[in-house]
Amino acid sequence: MKAVSMSLCAAALSCLGLQAQAQSQVQLTGMVDAYAGSMKLAGQERVASVGSGGLTTSWWGMKGTEDLGGGLKADFNLTAFMRVDTGSMGRFDADPFFARDANVGLSGGFGRVGLGRDKAPNFLPTILTNPFGDSFTVSPLVLHANMTTAAWGAGNLTTSSDTGWSNQIVYSTPSFDGLKANLHYQFGEKNSQGDKSKKSVGLNALYFGGPLSLVAFYERAQISNPVSLAVMPTKSDWMVGGSYDFSVAKLYATYGQAKVKDQDRKNSTYSLGLDVPVRGTPGTFKAAAARTKAEQGNASGTRTTVSLGYDHFLSKRTDVYAVLMYDRVSMSIPNPSGTSLLAGVRHRF
Repeated sequence: MKAVSMSLCAAALSCLGLQAQAQSQVQLTGMVDAYAGSMKLAGQERVASVGSGGLTTSWWGMKGTEDLGGGLKADFNLTAFMRVDTGSMGRFDADPFFARDANVGLSGGFGRVGLGRDKAPNFLPTILTNPFGDSFTVSPLVLHANMTTAAWGAGNLTTSSDTGWSNQIVYSTPSFDGLKANLHYQFGEKNSQGDKSKKSVGLNALYFGGPLSLVAFYERAQISNPVSLAVMPTKSDWMVGGSYDFSVAKLYATYGQAKVKDQDRKNSTYSLGLDVPVRGTPGTFKAAAARTKAEQGNASGTRTTVSLGYDHFLSKRTDVYAVLMYDRVSMSIPNPSGTSLLAGVRHRF
């Protein structure tokens, strides 16, 4: 009887362990992406280098969920960017450690409510509507939205304030026949009379219905991200876009505008993209172009960027790629155009 009781006790403990494991899960995850190439954007000198994040900014971190019962779940995300070429943390030296994600949330039939640093409203619509995804190196749409060059000042960026916002509340709706929305509110956390009303607000909507995808976002930002969280001139931007998968090819298109209040500054950006799977292989050819017209008062200028690439998956977790990119601004400056060529490898874990 004693042996039977011990066996029953061990079995019960084993079941409890399996139940706890099923209710709570913590995962170490990330992506490592590095490339070698000869890089030259408009207004810059040519640089031959090994870089990090050719197609995706390298990152790592921890994510976890716990089933609280009754359809309610808790989750957390703590993920950090890194530079594989040097082993440094962050996208740049002053980047916060968990600049990619640092949030906790509750989700259920009502959707999800999260607190902390999370994606800005612009991020998902931008990366989902171009064939080069979230590449801050070769995606024309992402470059025009977020990256400055010597010839293209920070005031000409489309995105109002980084791809992630700190100090924010995010509410994500459930899916309604493929339609979801996210509402964002970033606190300014200032004490002085002149600054305490400053904040950033925004929303996006995402629709996925078979081969058709549609996206849109709007932002009104007054807080600089990700480092200083200082008050900045009020910036607003919006974009609409979509894609359609014809099986033999997937087409992308976007259009958006950005304005800076009290500076008479306006940008208009449109982009087109194409993904063509290579029949019988796990590879795709990619092509994308973006053009931005920047206007301030009576002055105006344009930036045009075109990328052609090939991405080949060696497995579900590892792919290799090569990209040729051309970048040009309509300004009377040295090196108004540049061509970049790179090849790299990306691995998920």
